[in-house]
Amino acid sequence: MKRKLFTAIAVILLAAGLAMLIVPRISNRVGEQIAHTTVEDFKALKSKSTYDEPTEKKESSEESTQRENSEAECLRILQVEEKGLNPESRNSSDNVPKIDFDRLYSDSIAYNENLKKHQHELLTNEQSYQFPALNLSSYGITSGVYGYISAPSIGLELPIYLGGNDDNMALGTAHMTYTSLPVGGKSTNCVLSGHSGYVGRIFFDYITSLSIGDEITVENYWDTLTYRVIDKQIHKKDESADCYITEGRDLLTLITCVSNGHGGFDRFYLICERKST
Repeated sequence: MKRKLFTAIAVILLAAGLAMLIVPRISNRVGEQIAHTTVEDFKALKSKSTYDEPTEKKESSEESTQRENSEAECLRILQVEEKGLNPESRNSSDNVPKIDFDRLYSDSIAYNENLKKHQHELLTNEQSYQFPALNLSSYGITSGVYGYISAPSIGLELPIYLGGNDDNMALGTAHMTYTSLPVGGKSTNCVLSGHSGYVGRIFFDYITSLSIGDEITVENYWDTLTYRVIDKQIHKKDESADCYITEGRDLLTLITCVSNGHGGFDRFYLICERKST
């Protein structure tokens, strides 16, 4: 009787051990396929965009008024956190009949421009970067995806969602609000956060293995931006200087958690700068 009991226990333990080895691999594979499908859907949506970046020309009075209105709206977005409002609720009643890529681009540029003046007073704590910088549904984009990031050398390909909250980080990489939106440009620093060691999914687990000079690309609805790794830093949870804009530079900063060896976690920063074009 005891022998049968020991045999049954051994079989159960063996099955449990095999499950612990197999299930995460299957889950990782499923997660990779979900991310890939999301990226492919983004590419299909992007193909509908007819946006052409305008050549430099003298601004008309009407265009000046439109630009000022757009900047004023984005400044209101930047200040919405201080008033305790959720940006996701903005324009919830808007009925957008088609995807407005032009307005999204203009608002993104205006958002980044206003951020150059107000970032230090807005990016103050963990809560300040969790709500989305822009409500993509108000532009006709229902997927919540702004673009995707890729680094072929480590098999990285993840969709980018707006807002550094748990829901977005369970799906891909999350743009931290009150950092620059990923459209590039001088005096910008787009900060993207991703999990490491997430059970059943691979997100930013391997960015620590990237070397200085390795390339990372970010594709949005209008362009493909290529960055090179220039620095790797480890900071405490409340040390965030590398999240801020550096004047004149076009930066991309990736953040993930790493063990500090004392039962807690620090933050790993992968700092990248855009290649000259």
